[in-house]
Amino acid sequence: MHDDYSKNEIDYIRRYEAAGFTDQYRIIEDELENVDSKKRYAPQDVTILKEHRYEGISNPSDMSLLYVIQTNDGSKGTMLASYGSDGNNSIHEFMNAIPESNVKDDFMLPPDAKDHK
Repeated sequence: MHDDYSKNEIDYIRRYEAAGFTDQYRIIEDELENVDSKKRYAPQDVTILKEHRYEGISNPSDMSLLYVIQTNDGSKGTMLASYGSDGNNSIHEFMNAIPESNVKDDFMLPPDAKDHK
C-alpha cells in the first residue's frame, strides 16, 4: 500500500527543487562545493535553512540527513548525507563548523501541489 503522505528524501528534494533550491553540493577539501559552478564556500558562508532526518524502512540504523542550504551569494540547494556508522565524516564536520547563527531550521516548504488536486 502506498501512502501519499509518507515522504522520503527524493520526495523532499523534488519539492525543494520546485521551490527554487536547485543547486547540489558536496564537501571538497573542508569546503562546501557547488557541484555545477565549482564555487566553494567556507562554513561561515553557508546557512542551513532546514534539516530533515530519515531512518531506513528495513534498517533503522540506515539513516540520512537532507540539508537545505543557502550560501552568502544566493545559491540555494540541497545536500544528502549518510548518517551513522556509514556516514561521511567530512560532511558532518563541515556542518558542525557552520556558526550557530547560520543554522535556522525553520524554513517552511510550500504545500505540495499534487496534495491539492
